[in-house]
Order: sequence, then structure tokens, then C-alpha cells
Amino acid sequence: MKVIRWILGRLIILLDFMFSPKPILRDKTSQDLVNTITNRYKLYQYYACPFCVKVRRFLRKESINIEFIDAKDEFHKKDLTQNGGMLKVPCLRVGSKKNQVKWIYESNEIINFISKEIKSI
Repeated sequence: MKVIRWILGRLIILLDFMFSPKPILRDKTSQDLVNTITNRYKLYQYYACPFCVKVRRFLRKESINIEFIDAKDEFHKKDLTQNGGMLKVPCLRVGSKKNQVKWIYESNEIINFISKEIKSI
């Protein structure tokens, strides 16, 4: 089963590379505003996870630059488990100005959250 998952993961990565979405172009002011909003986001992910690929494709398409964190790394795995509540990816960590942190799981919820945040721009 592990071999099949590895093969499928590599196939997903190859297809993502071959059919990568083109990013939208915004004027500099709008892009700076998007970057300001999203600079407090971190995406915990596994590189070959299909749901993580789905979120990364959305981010690429929407020209959103956030930090990607490899959840396989022991330090980040511990952070995700202790602070986020579970070891599950993708997980979006949203830090706020008041040092409150929100952890969002599920690819569709992450995409919906980010879409709502940047829609006002």
C-alpha cells in the first residue's frame, strides 16, 4: 500500500507540474494588499498529498504567496499536533494581530476562507 501511495503521489505532482494554473495578474497596489493580508498565513502540508496540491493550485492561480511548512518535519509535526489539535493536512494557520491563532483544516474550508479574505480587494 505504501508503494502505491508513493507512486500515486508522484503522479499527482507530475500532473500538477504539467498542468499548472496560470496566476492572475493584479495591479501592484492590489497585490501588495493581498500579500499584507496573507503574510500571516502558513500552510502545513505534505508535498504529494492531493488535498494539499489542490490548495497550492488555488494559491498559485490566485497569486497568493504564503509560507509552506512540511508537516513531516518532527518540529512542525509537533507544533501542528499540540497547537492545531491534530495531525492532519492541509492545515492553514492564521495568525492575527492580537496573537490569536486560528487553525483551519480541510482543503475546501481553507480555499473558502482565503477566498472570502481576498474577495474584498
